[in-house]
Amino acid sequence: MAYDEGLAERIRERLGTRIFDMTGRPMRGWVVVAGSTVAEDEVLGEWIDEGHAFAASLPPK
Repeated sequence: MAYDEGLAERIRERLGTRIFDMTGRPMRGWVVVAGSTVAEDEVLGEWIDEGHAFAASLPPK
């Protein structure tokens, strides 16, 4: 499964995030991060590192 509900919940609790909802139906496991939230390189790097670590934990396709 390419989805970690615990991780998703922790991300949704952060300021500057919201559930991805483009069609009126929220997409499970997707989140939108406000540009102002990741405006600083260090913070953006932390988000990238977290995403990379999760992707690397998944089995190869």
